[in-house]
This record gives sequence, C-alpha cells and structure tokens, in this order.
Amino acid sequence: MFKSIQKTQFPPQEPLFVWDGKCGFCKYWIIFWKSKTKGLEYQTFQDVAENFPDIPLKEFKKASRLIEKDGAVFSGPDSAYRTFWYFKKPMKIWHHWYQRSSLFRKFSDQLYVTISKNRPFLMKMTLAFWGKNPLSQKPYWILWLIALILLLGALVYFMI
Repeated sequence: MFKSIQKTQFPPQEPLFVWDGKCGFCKYWIIFWKSKTKGLEYQTFQDVAENFPDIPLKEFKKASRLIEKDGAVFSGPDSAYRTFWYFKKPMKIWHHWYQRSSLFRKFSDQLYVTISKNRPFLMKMTLAFWGKNPLSQKPYWILWLIALILLLGALVYFMI
C-alpha cells in the first residue's frame, strides 16, 4: 500500500503530477490527461524525485503524486482526483468525496492498488477498448459490447 504524504518542503514552481515513466498504461492516460488539463505539469518520478528529498524514492515508486505550489502532496487515487481540478472543465467532486468519505477513500485506495498490480493487463484492455492513440480514442468498447450481446443472443437462441 502507498503512504500518504501531506507536504513537501520543496514545492514546485507550478503544480506537478509525478508518475512512473516506465509504465505504458500510465503513459497512455497521462497523454490523454495532458490534453484535458491546463496549469498542471506532468513529470516522471525518474526525472524529478531528486527535487523532493523529503519524499522517499520508494514512495514515488508505489504511487503517483500531485504536488501543489504550496507543497501540499496528494497521493495515489487522490492525486488522480486532484488532477480533475485542472481539467478545462474542472470536476472537483471526486477529490471532495475522497477527502470526506472514508468508504469512498477505502474503495478508491483498493481499486488503485488493484490497478497498479495489473497495469500490463489493463494496458491491453485500454488498447482493445479505446485504441492505440490516446489523443484520438475510439470507443471500441461499444463493438465489444455489441459482440457480447450478439453472442449471448445466439447462445439463448440455440439453447431454446
């Protein structure tokens, strides 16, 4: 499980989302998020961890971090939810739920850990459902859903 870190004594000049540069799944979604946000920088922990000596490298390896200009640090799913504040059409509700609801926080933390342990599989699913280009996503999931419905329909038809 990742550790929540409240603050760094070495705040960045601009809000900064720090992620794992060796993760293809992460890279895909970072490219997509960059196209949706403004006023937020994205850097890999491999490139910037040394700028934050009060955050252990092992913690950067465990979870993404969003570091604000005042030094506030948001970790794991809350770092993702906090990026929604920087969307061109901000969605602040997710971060508020994470901060205020222990049930939502526990669910989000567990989901984040599950995702982080299954990134290669989820990358394959992402490509299957959304396509190879994160800036021009195709809703292939609709085709998969139609295929599933047709398959179930055929099974029901032949079983009757």
